[in-house]
Amino acid sequence: MKFNYKLQRLCGAYYGNPSSTDTFGGNGKGNGSNLLYTSNGNVLISSVSNRVQVLDLKLNTVRTLAVEARSNIKCMALSPNDTLLLVVDVNSYAMIINFVRGVVLHRFKFKRKVRHAAFSPCGQYIAVTHGKHIQVWFAPNHMRKEFSPLVLHRTYTGQSSDVTRLEWSSDSSVIMGCSRDCTARIWTLHTTRDYLPVTLSGHKTQIIGAYFGYDSQNRIESCYTISEDGALVSWKAKLDVVSPMDDIDLPPTESADFDAQVDDAVDFFSGGSGRPIAASSDKDLSQAKALVGRRWRYESRHYFNQQGANVLVSSYNPASQLLAIGFSSGVFGIYEMPSVSNIHTLSVGSRQHISSCVLNNTGEWLALGCPTSQQLLVWEWRSETYILKQRGHAYGMRCMAYSPDGIVVCTGGEDGKIKLWNATSGFCYVTFEQSHQAPVSSVCFANSSVVLSASLDGTVRAHDLHRYRTFKTLTTPTPVQFLSLAVDPAGEIVTAGSMDPFHIYSWNLQTGKLLDVLTGHTGPVCDLAYQMSGGTLASASWDGSVKLWDLYKGNIPTETLQHTSDVACVSCRPDGKEICVGTINGLLSFWDVENAKLKFEIDGRRDITGGRKMNDRMAADNNASSRYFTSVCYSADGSCILAGGNSNLDGVLDELNSKNMADFGPIDDHADSGDETTYNAIRLPGAKRGDDGSRSSKVEVLTTQVCFSSTGREWATVSGEGLHVYSLDDDMIFDPISLTESVTPDAVVSKLALGEHGLALRMALHLNEFTLVKQVLEETPYESIALVVRGIGPDQLERLLQFIAKIMDKSPHVEFYLQWSVELLQTHGFHMDKHRGSFMRAFRSMHKSVQTRHDELKTICNDNRYTLDFVGDQARLVEESQIMETDE
Repeated sequence: MKFNYKLQRLCGAYYGNPSSTDTFGGNGKGNGSNLLYTSNGNVLISSVSNRVQVLDLKLNTVRTLAVEARSNIKCMALSPNDTLLLVVDVNSYAMIINFVRGVVLHRFKFKRKVRHAAFSPCGQYIAVTHGKHIQVWFAPNHMRKEFSPLVLHRTYTGQSSDVTRLEWSSDSSVIMGCSRDCTARIWTLHTTRDYLPVTLSGHKTQIIGAYFGYDSQNRIESCYTISEDGALVSWKAKLDVVSPMDDIDLPPTESADFDAQVDDAVDFFSGGSGRPIAASSDKDLSQAKALVGRRWRYESRHYFNQQGANVLVSSYNPASQLLAIGFSSGVFGIYEMPSVSNIHTLSVGSRQHISSCVLNNTGEWLALGCPTSQQLLVWEWRSETYILKQRGHAYGMRCMAYSPDGIVVCTGGEDGKIKLWNATSGFCYVTFEQSHQAPVSSVCFANSSVVLSASLDGTVRAHDLHRYRTFKTLTTPTPVQFLSLAVDPAGEIVTAGSMDPFHIYSWNLQTGKLLDVLTGHTGPVCDLAYQMSGGTLASASWDGSVKLWDLYKGNIPTETLQHTSDVACVSCRPDGKEICVGTINGLLSFWDVENAKLKFEIDGRRDITGGRKMNDRMAADNNASSRYFTSVCYSADGSCILAGGNSNLDGVLDELNSKNMADFGPIDDHADSGDETTYNAIRLPGAKRGDDGSRSSKVEVLTTQVCFSSTGREWATVSGEGLHVYSLDDDMIFDPISLTESVTPDAVVSKLALGEHGLALRMALHLNEFTLVKQVLEETPYESIALVVRGIGPDQLERLLQFIAKIMDKSPHVEFYLQWSVELLQTHGFHMDKHRGSFMRAFRSMHKSVQTRHDELKTICNDNRYTLDFVGDQARLVEESQIMETDE
């Protein structure tokens, strides 16, 4: 089995910082970076905590770049050709990423806080806000290796407070920066003769956005500045009557080329373009030189009237002259410039907080990010419809389960909601809002169309995935809190373990009646697992035991597997002959089910060792509080085990500074404490109490559950950030099997040219290279498929099925690959049925691909049903008319 899994996508979090990774106390305000569109406007880039999400709005898919920032991302910038991505975190650490490949090219540390960054339209420069200054750097070249990719071009000063926003002109010659001192300042990229930087001041609060306006010749003629209080000021650049040249003593212009020579000299020593004015027409002037001799004057003022709300973000599209405004109340508006006429105003929620908005290059789609609810929306204002609307669980995920076919992932959250995710696209398509009144503790699938959920509210609910409604609610005679849930392989008997009393309840799913109450545990029942080949139920409890129950014989446990410490999780191997048990002392125990004997143990304490928390009284080596697995599961073929536990990012350092240690424990001024009398609290002027009421929580990452997909090609884990999905599907690692000197890619190509397709396919399967196998399959004639399949040996069947399932998922040749599948099943079906255990992963992968393509074609055919009927009727009429003509 391959182990080269890599992160494919992060579901359940599409914007902002989840509460578990929120460094601002979990309120979500002020968190979340800016959103970006690619140059074609079809791909949206969003940041989640320290990761980057890439959402394809045309293909309806999401992927997560396999890079991580050191802390939560603050701002991002994308080059105009979509090759370089600049990511800066809240601590001013920057990464330059190859956006196409998702590889980090360079890391850099800015000396001051960076609030905004942007590539120049020409792609040669990167501008960043650097405290009170703006720094412009030469953009690196992604095509070659450089020792120091970032080289500083110039630092622009003049603001008295931190710069919050910057804007480039369309030809990359002018920069405008907005500051917290309520002013906007305009510089030129290179030193321009007779130009002085201009400061625009006319606001009462800080400016959050500034944009240039252009005339018919693409020269800057106006600009708009927007402040936090909702004021928009329009400025006009008009030619000044008094030229600044009158005050400069220059030698007489005896030569007509004197001005051009002066410009050449200035450009040479300042790194300018070097284009002389005398040799250029007015249309060829750069926008920076066109501003020489012009004075900015106040033209008009407009107000965005939203009572009790401030303007937080804005976005402007010069091509369509549309301005988008986001307010702190969750309201956003779209306005037409320069008249500032309101097109429409809508709200994303009463208690939402819009921290980022951006228009794509055509001005049709508006993307909005709300960090308080981690909600991401894409709004098409012309049709007034949502292109995308994704939102995770309000207080984090708690449990998850794969469907039997691996197409759907179900998650339960702390908010009591159930969400269904498409495992292929990574988007949530159904949310059961009124599922439970308390956090969901466990979910599982009875079959591909029924999902079950257990909650701390004392109910087990069954949900229909066809009608998307709850059709059954299972309860107990007395209120209990359920911790675990399991359903038998037939999908008829549902069992749930409770916290107090320590019982296991079983129901009939069809009738909803309580069948039995299993007793015997002396602690909360934390996990349940069914044996796939029979009706044996394994129950794990905090009393340190695992009991095996035969539900068809009675409510007395057949075996009790005792452990030396509390049991945290249990899992059954797919063949039902072995179970794996995880305990809080960090051990994984493997038991033989038939003989109830311990086979072997794995000590995982050193593998999952955590760090030391700030207020721990002992070193990390002596602290075993979190060194155990909270969830464990087998792979689809039972060849490996996947286990997940807890960790803490607070303890990255194994040892603390000794100056913070006293005789009675650590000294931490900011340690969390429930005591009202905090002696180390900061004293506020005029306050009688020393506690200012603020609290800060340390980051702790919890892995609550892990699960393998039935196809075996991916697995997922639930953490505080969301649902992490790791996959093999995009992996092209060369993994040859049984090679000889004669088996080479050139030999495969030569056999294809000679028409020996069967031999070429067998050689390609030995090489185990995806692109080569795909080439052989697609070059095999349709009528030769049956002959080629007969020559495949039993040891190559499983790999060939996996390749066909992977190719069929994205190939347009559906009928061609279905014929391959049919011939394989007809020719080798008896052998695969006899050894079904080794082919189970391939069967499930094939079923997932076929089911996905069937659903897609079903939707298309249903939408075009009347068109197809019309075409069929027309063909029949033509045929009848031809018959009548021949009869005549």
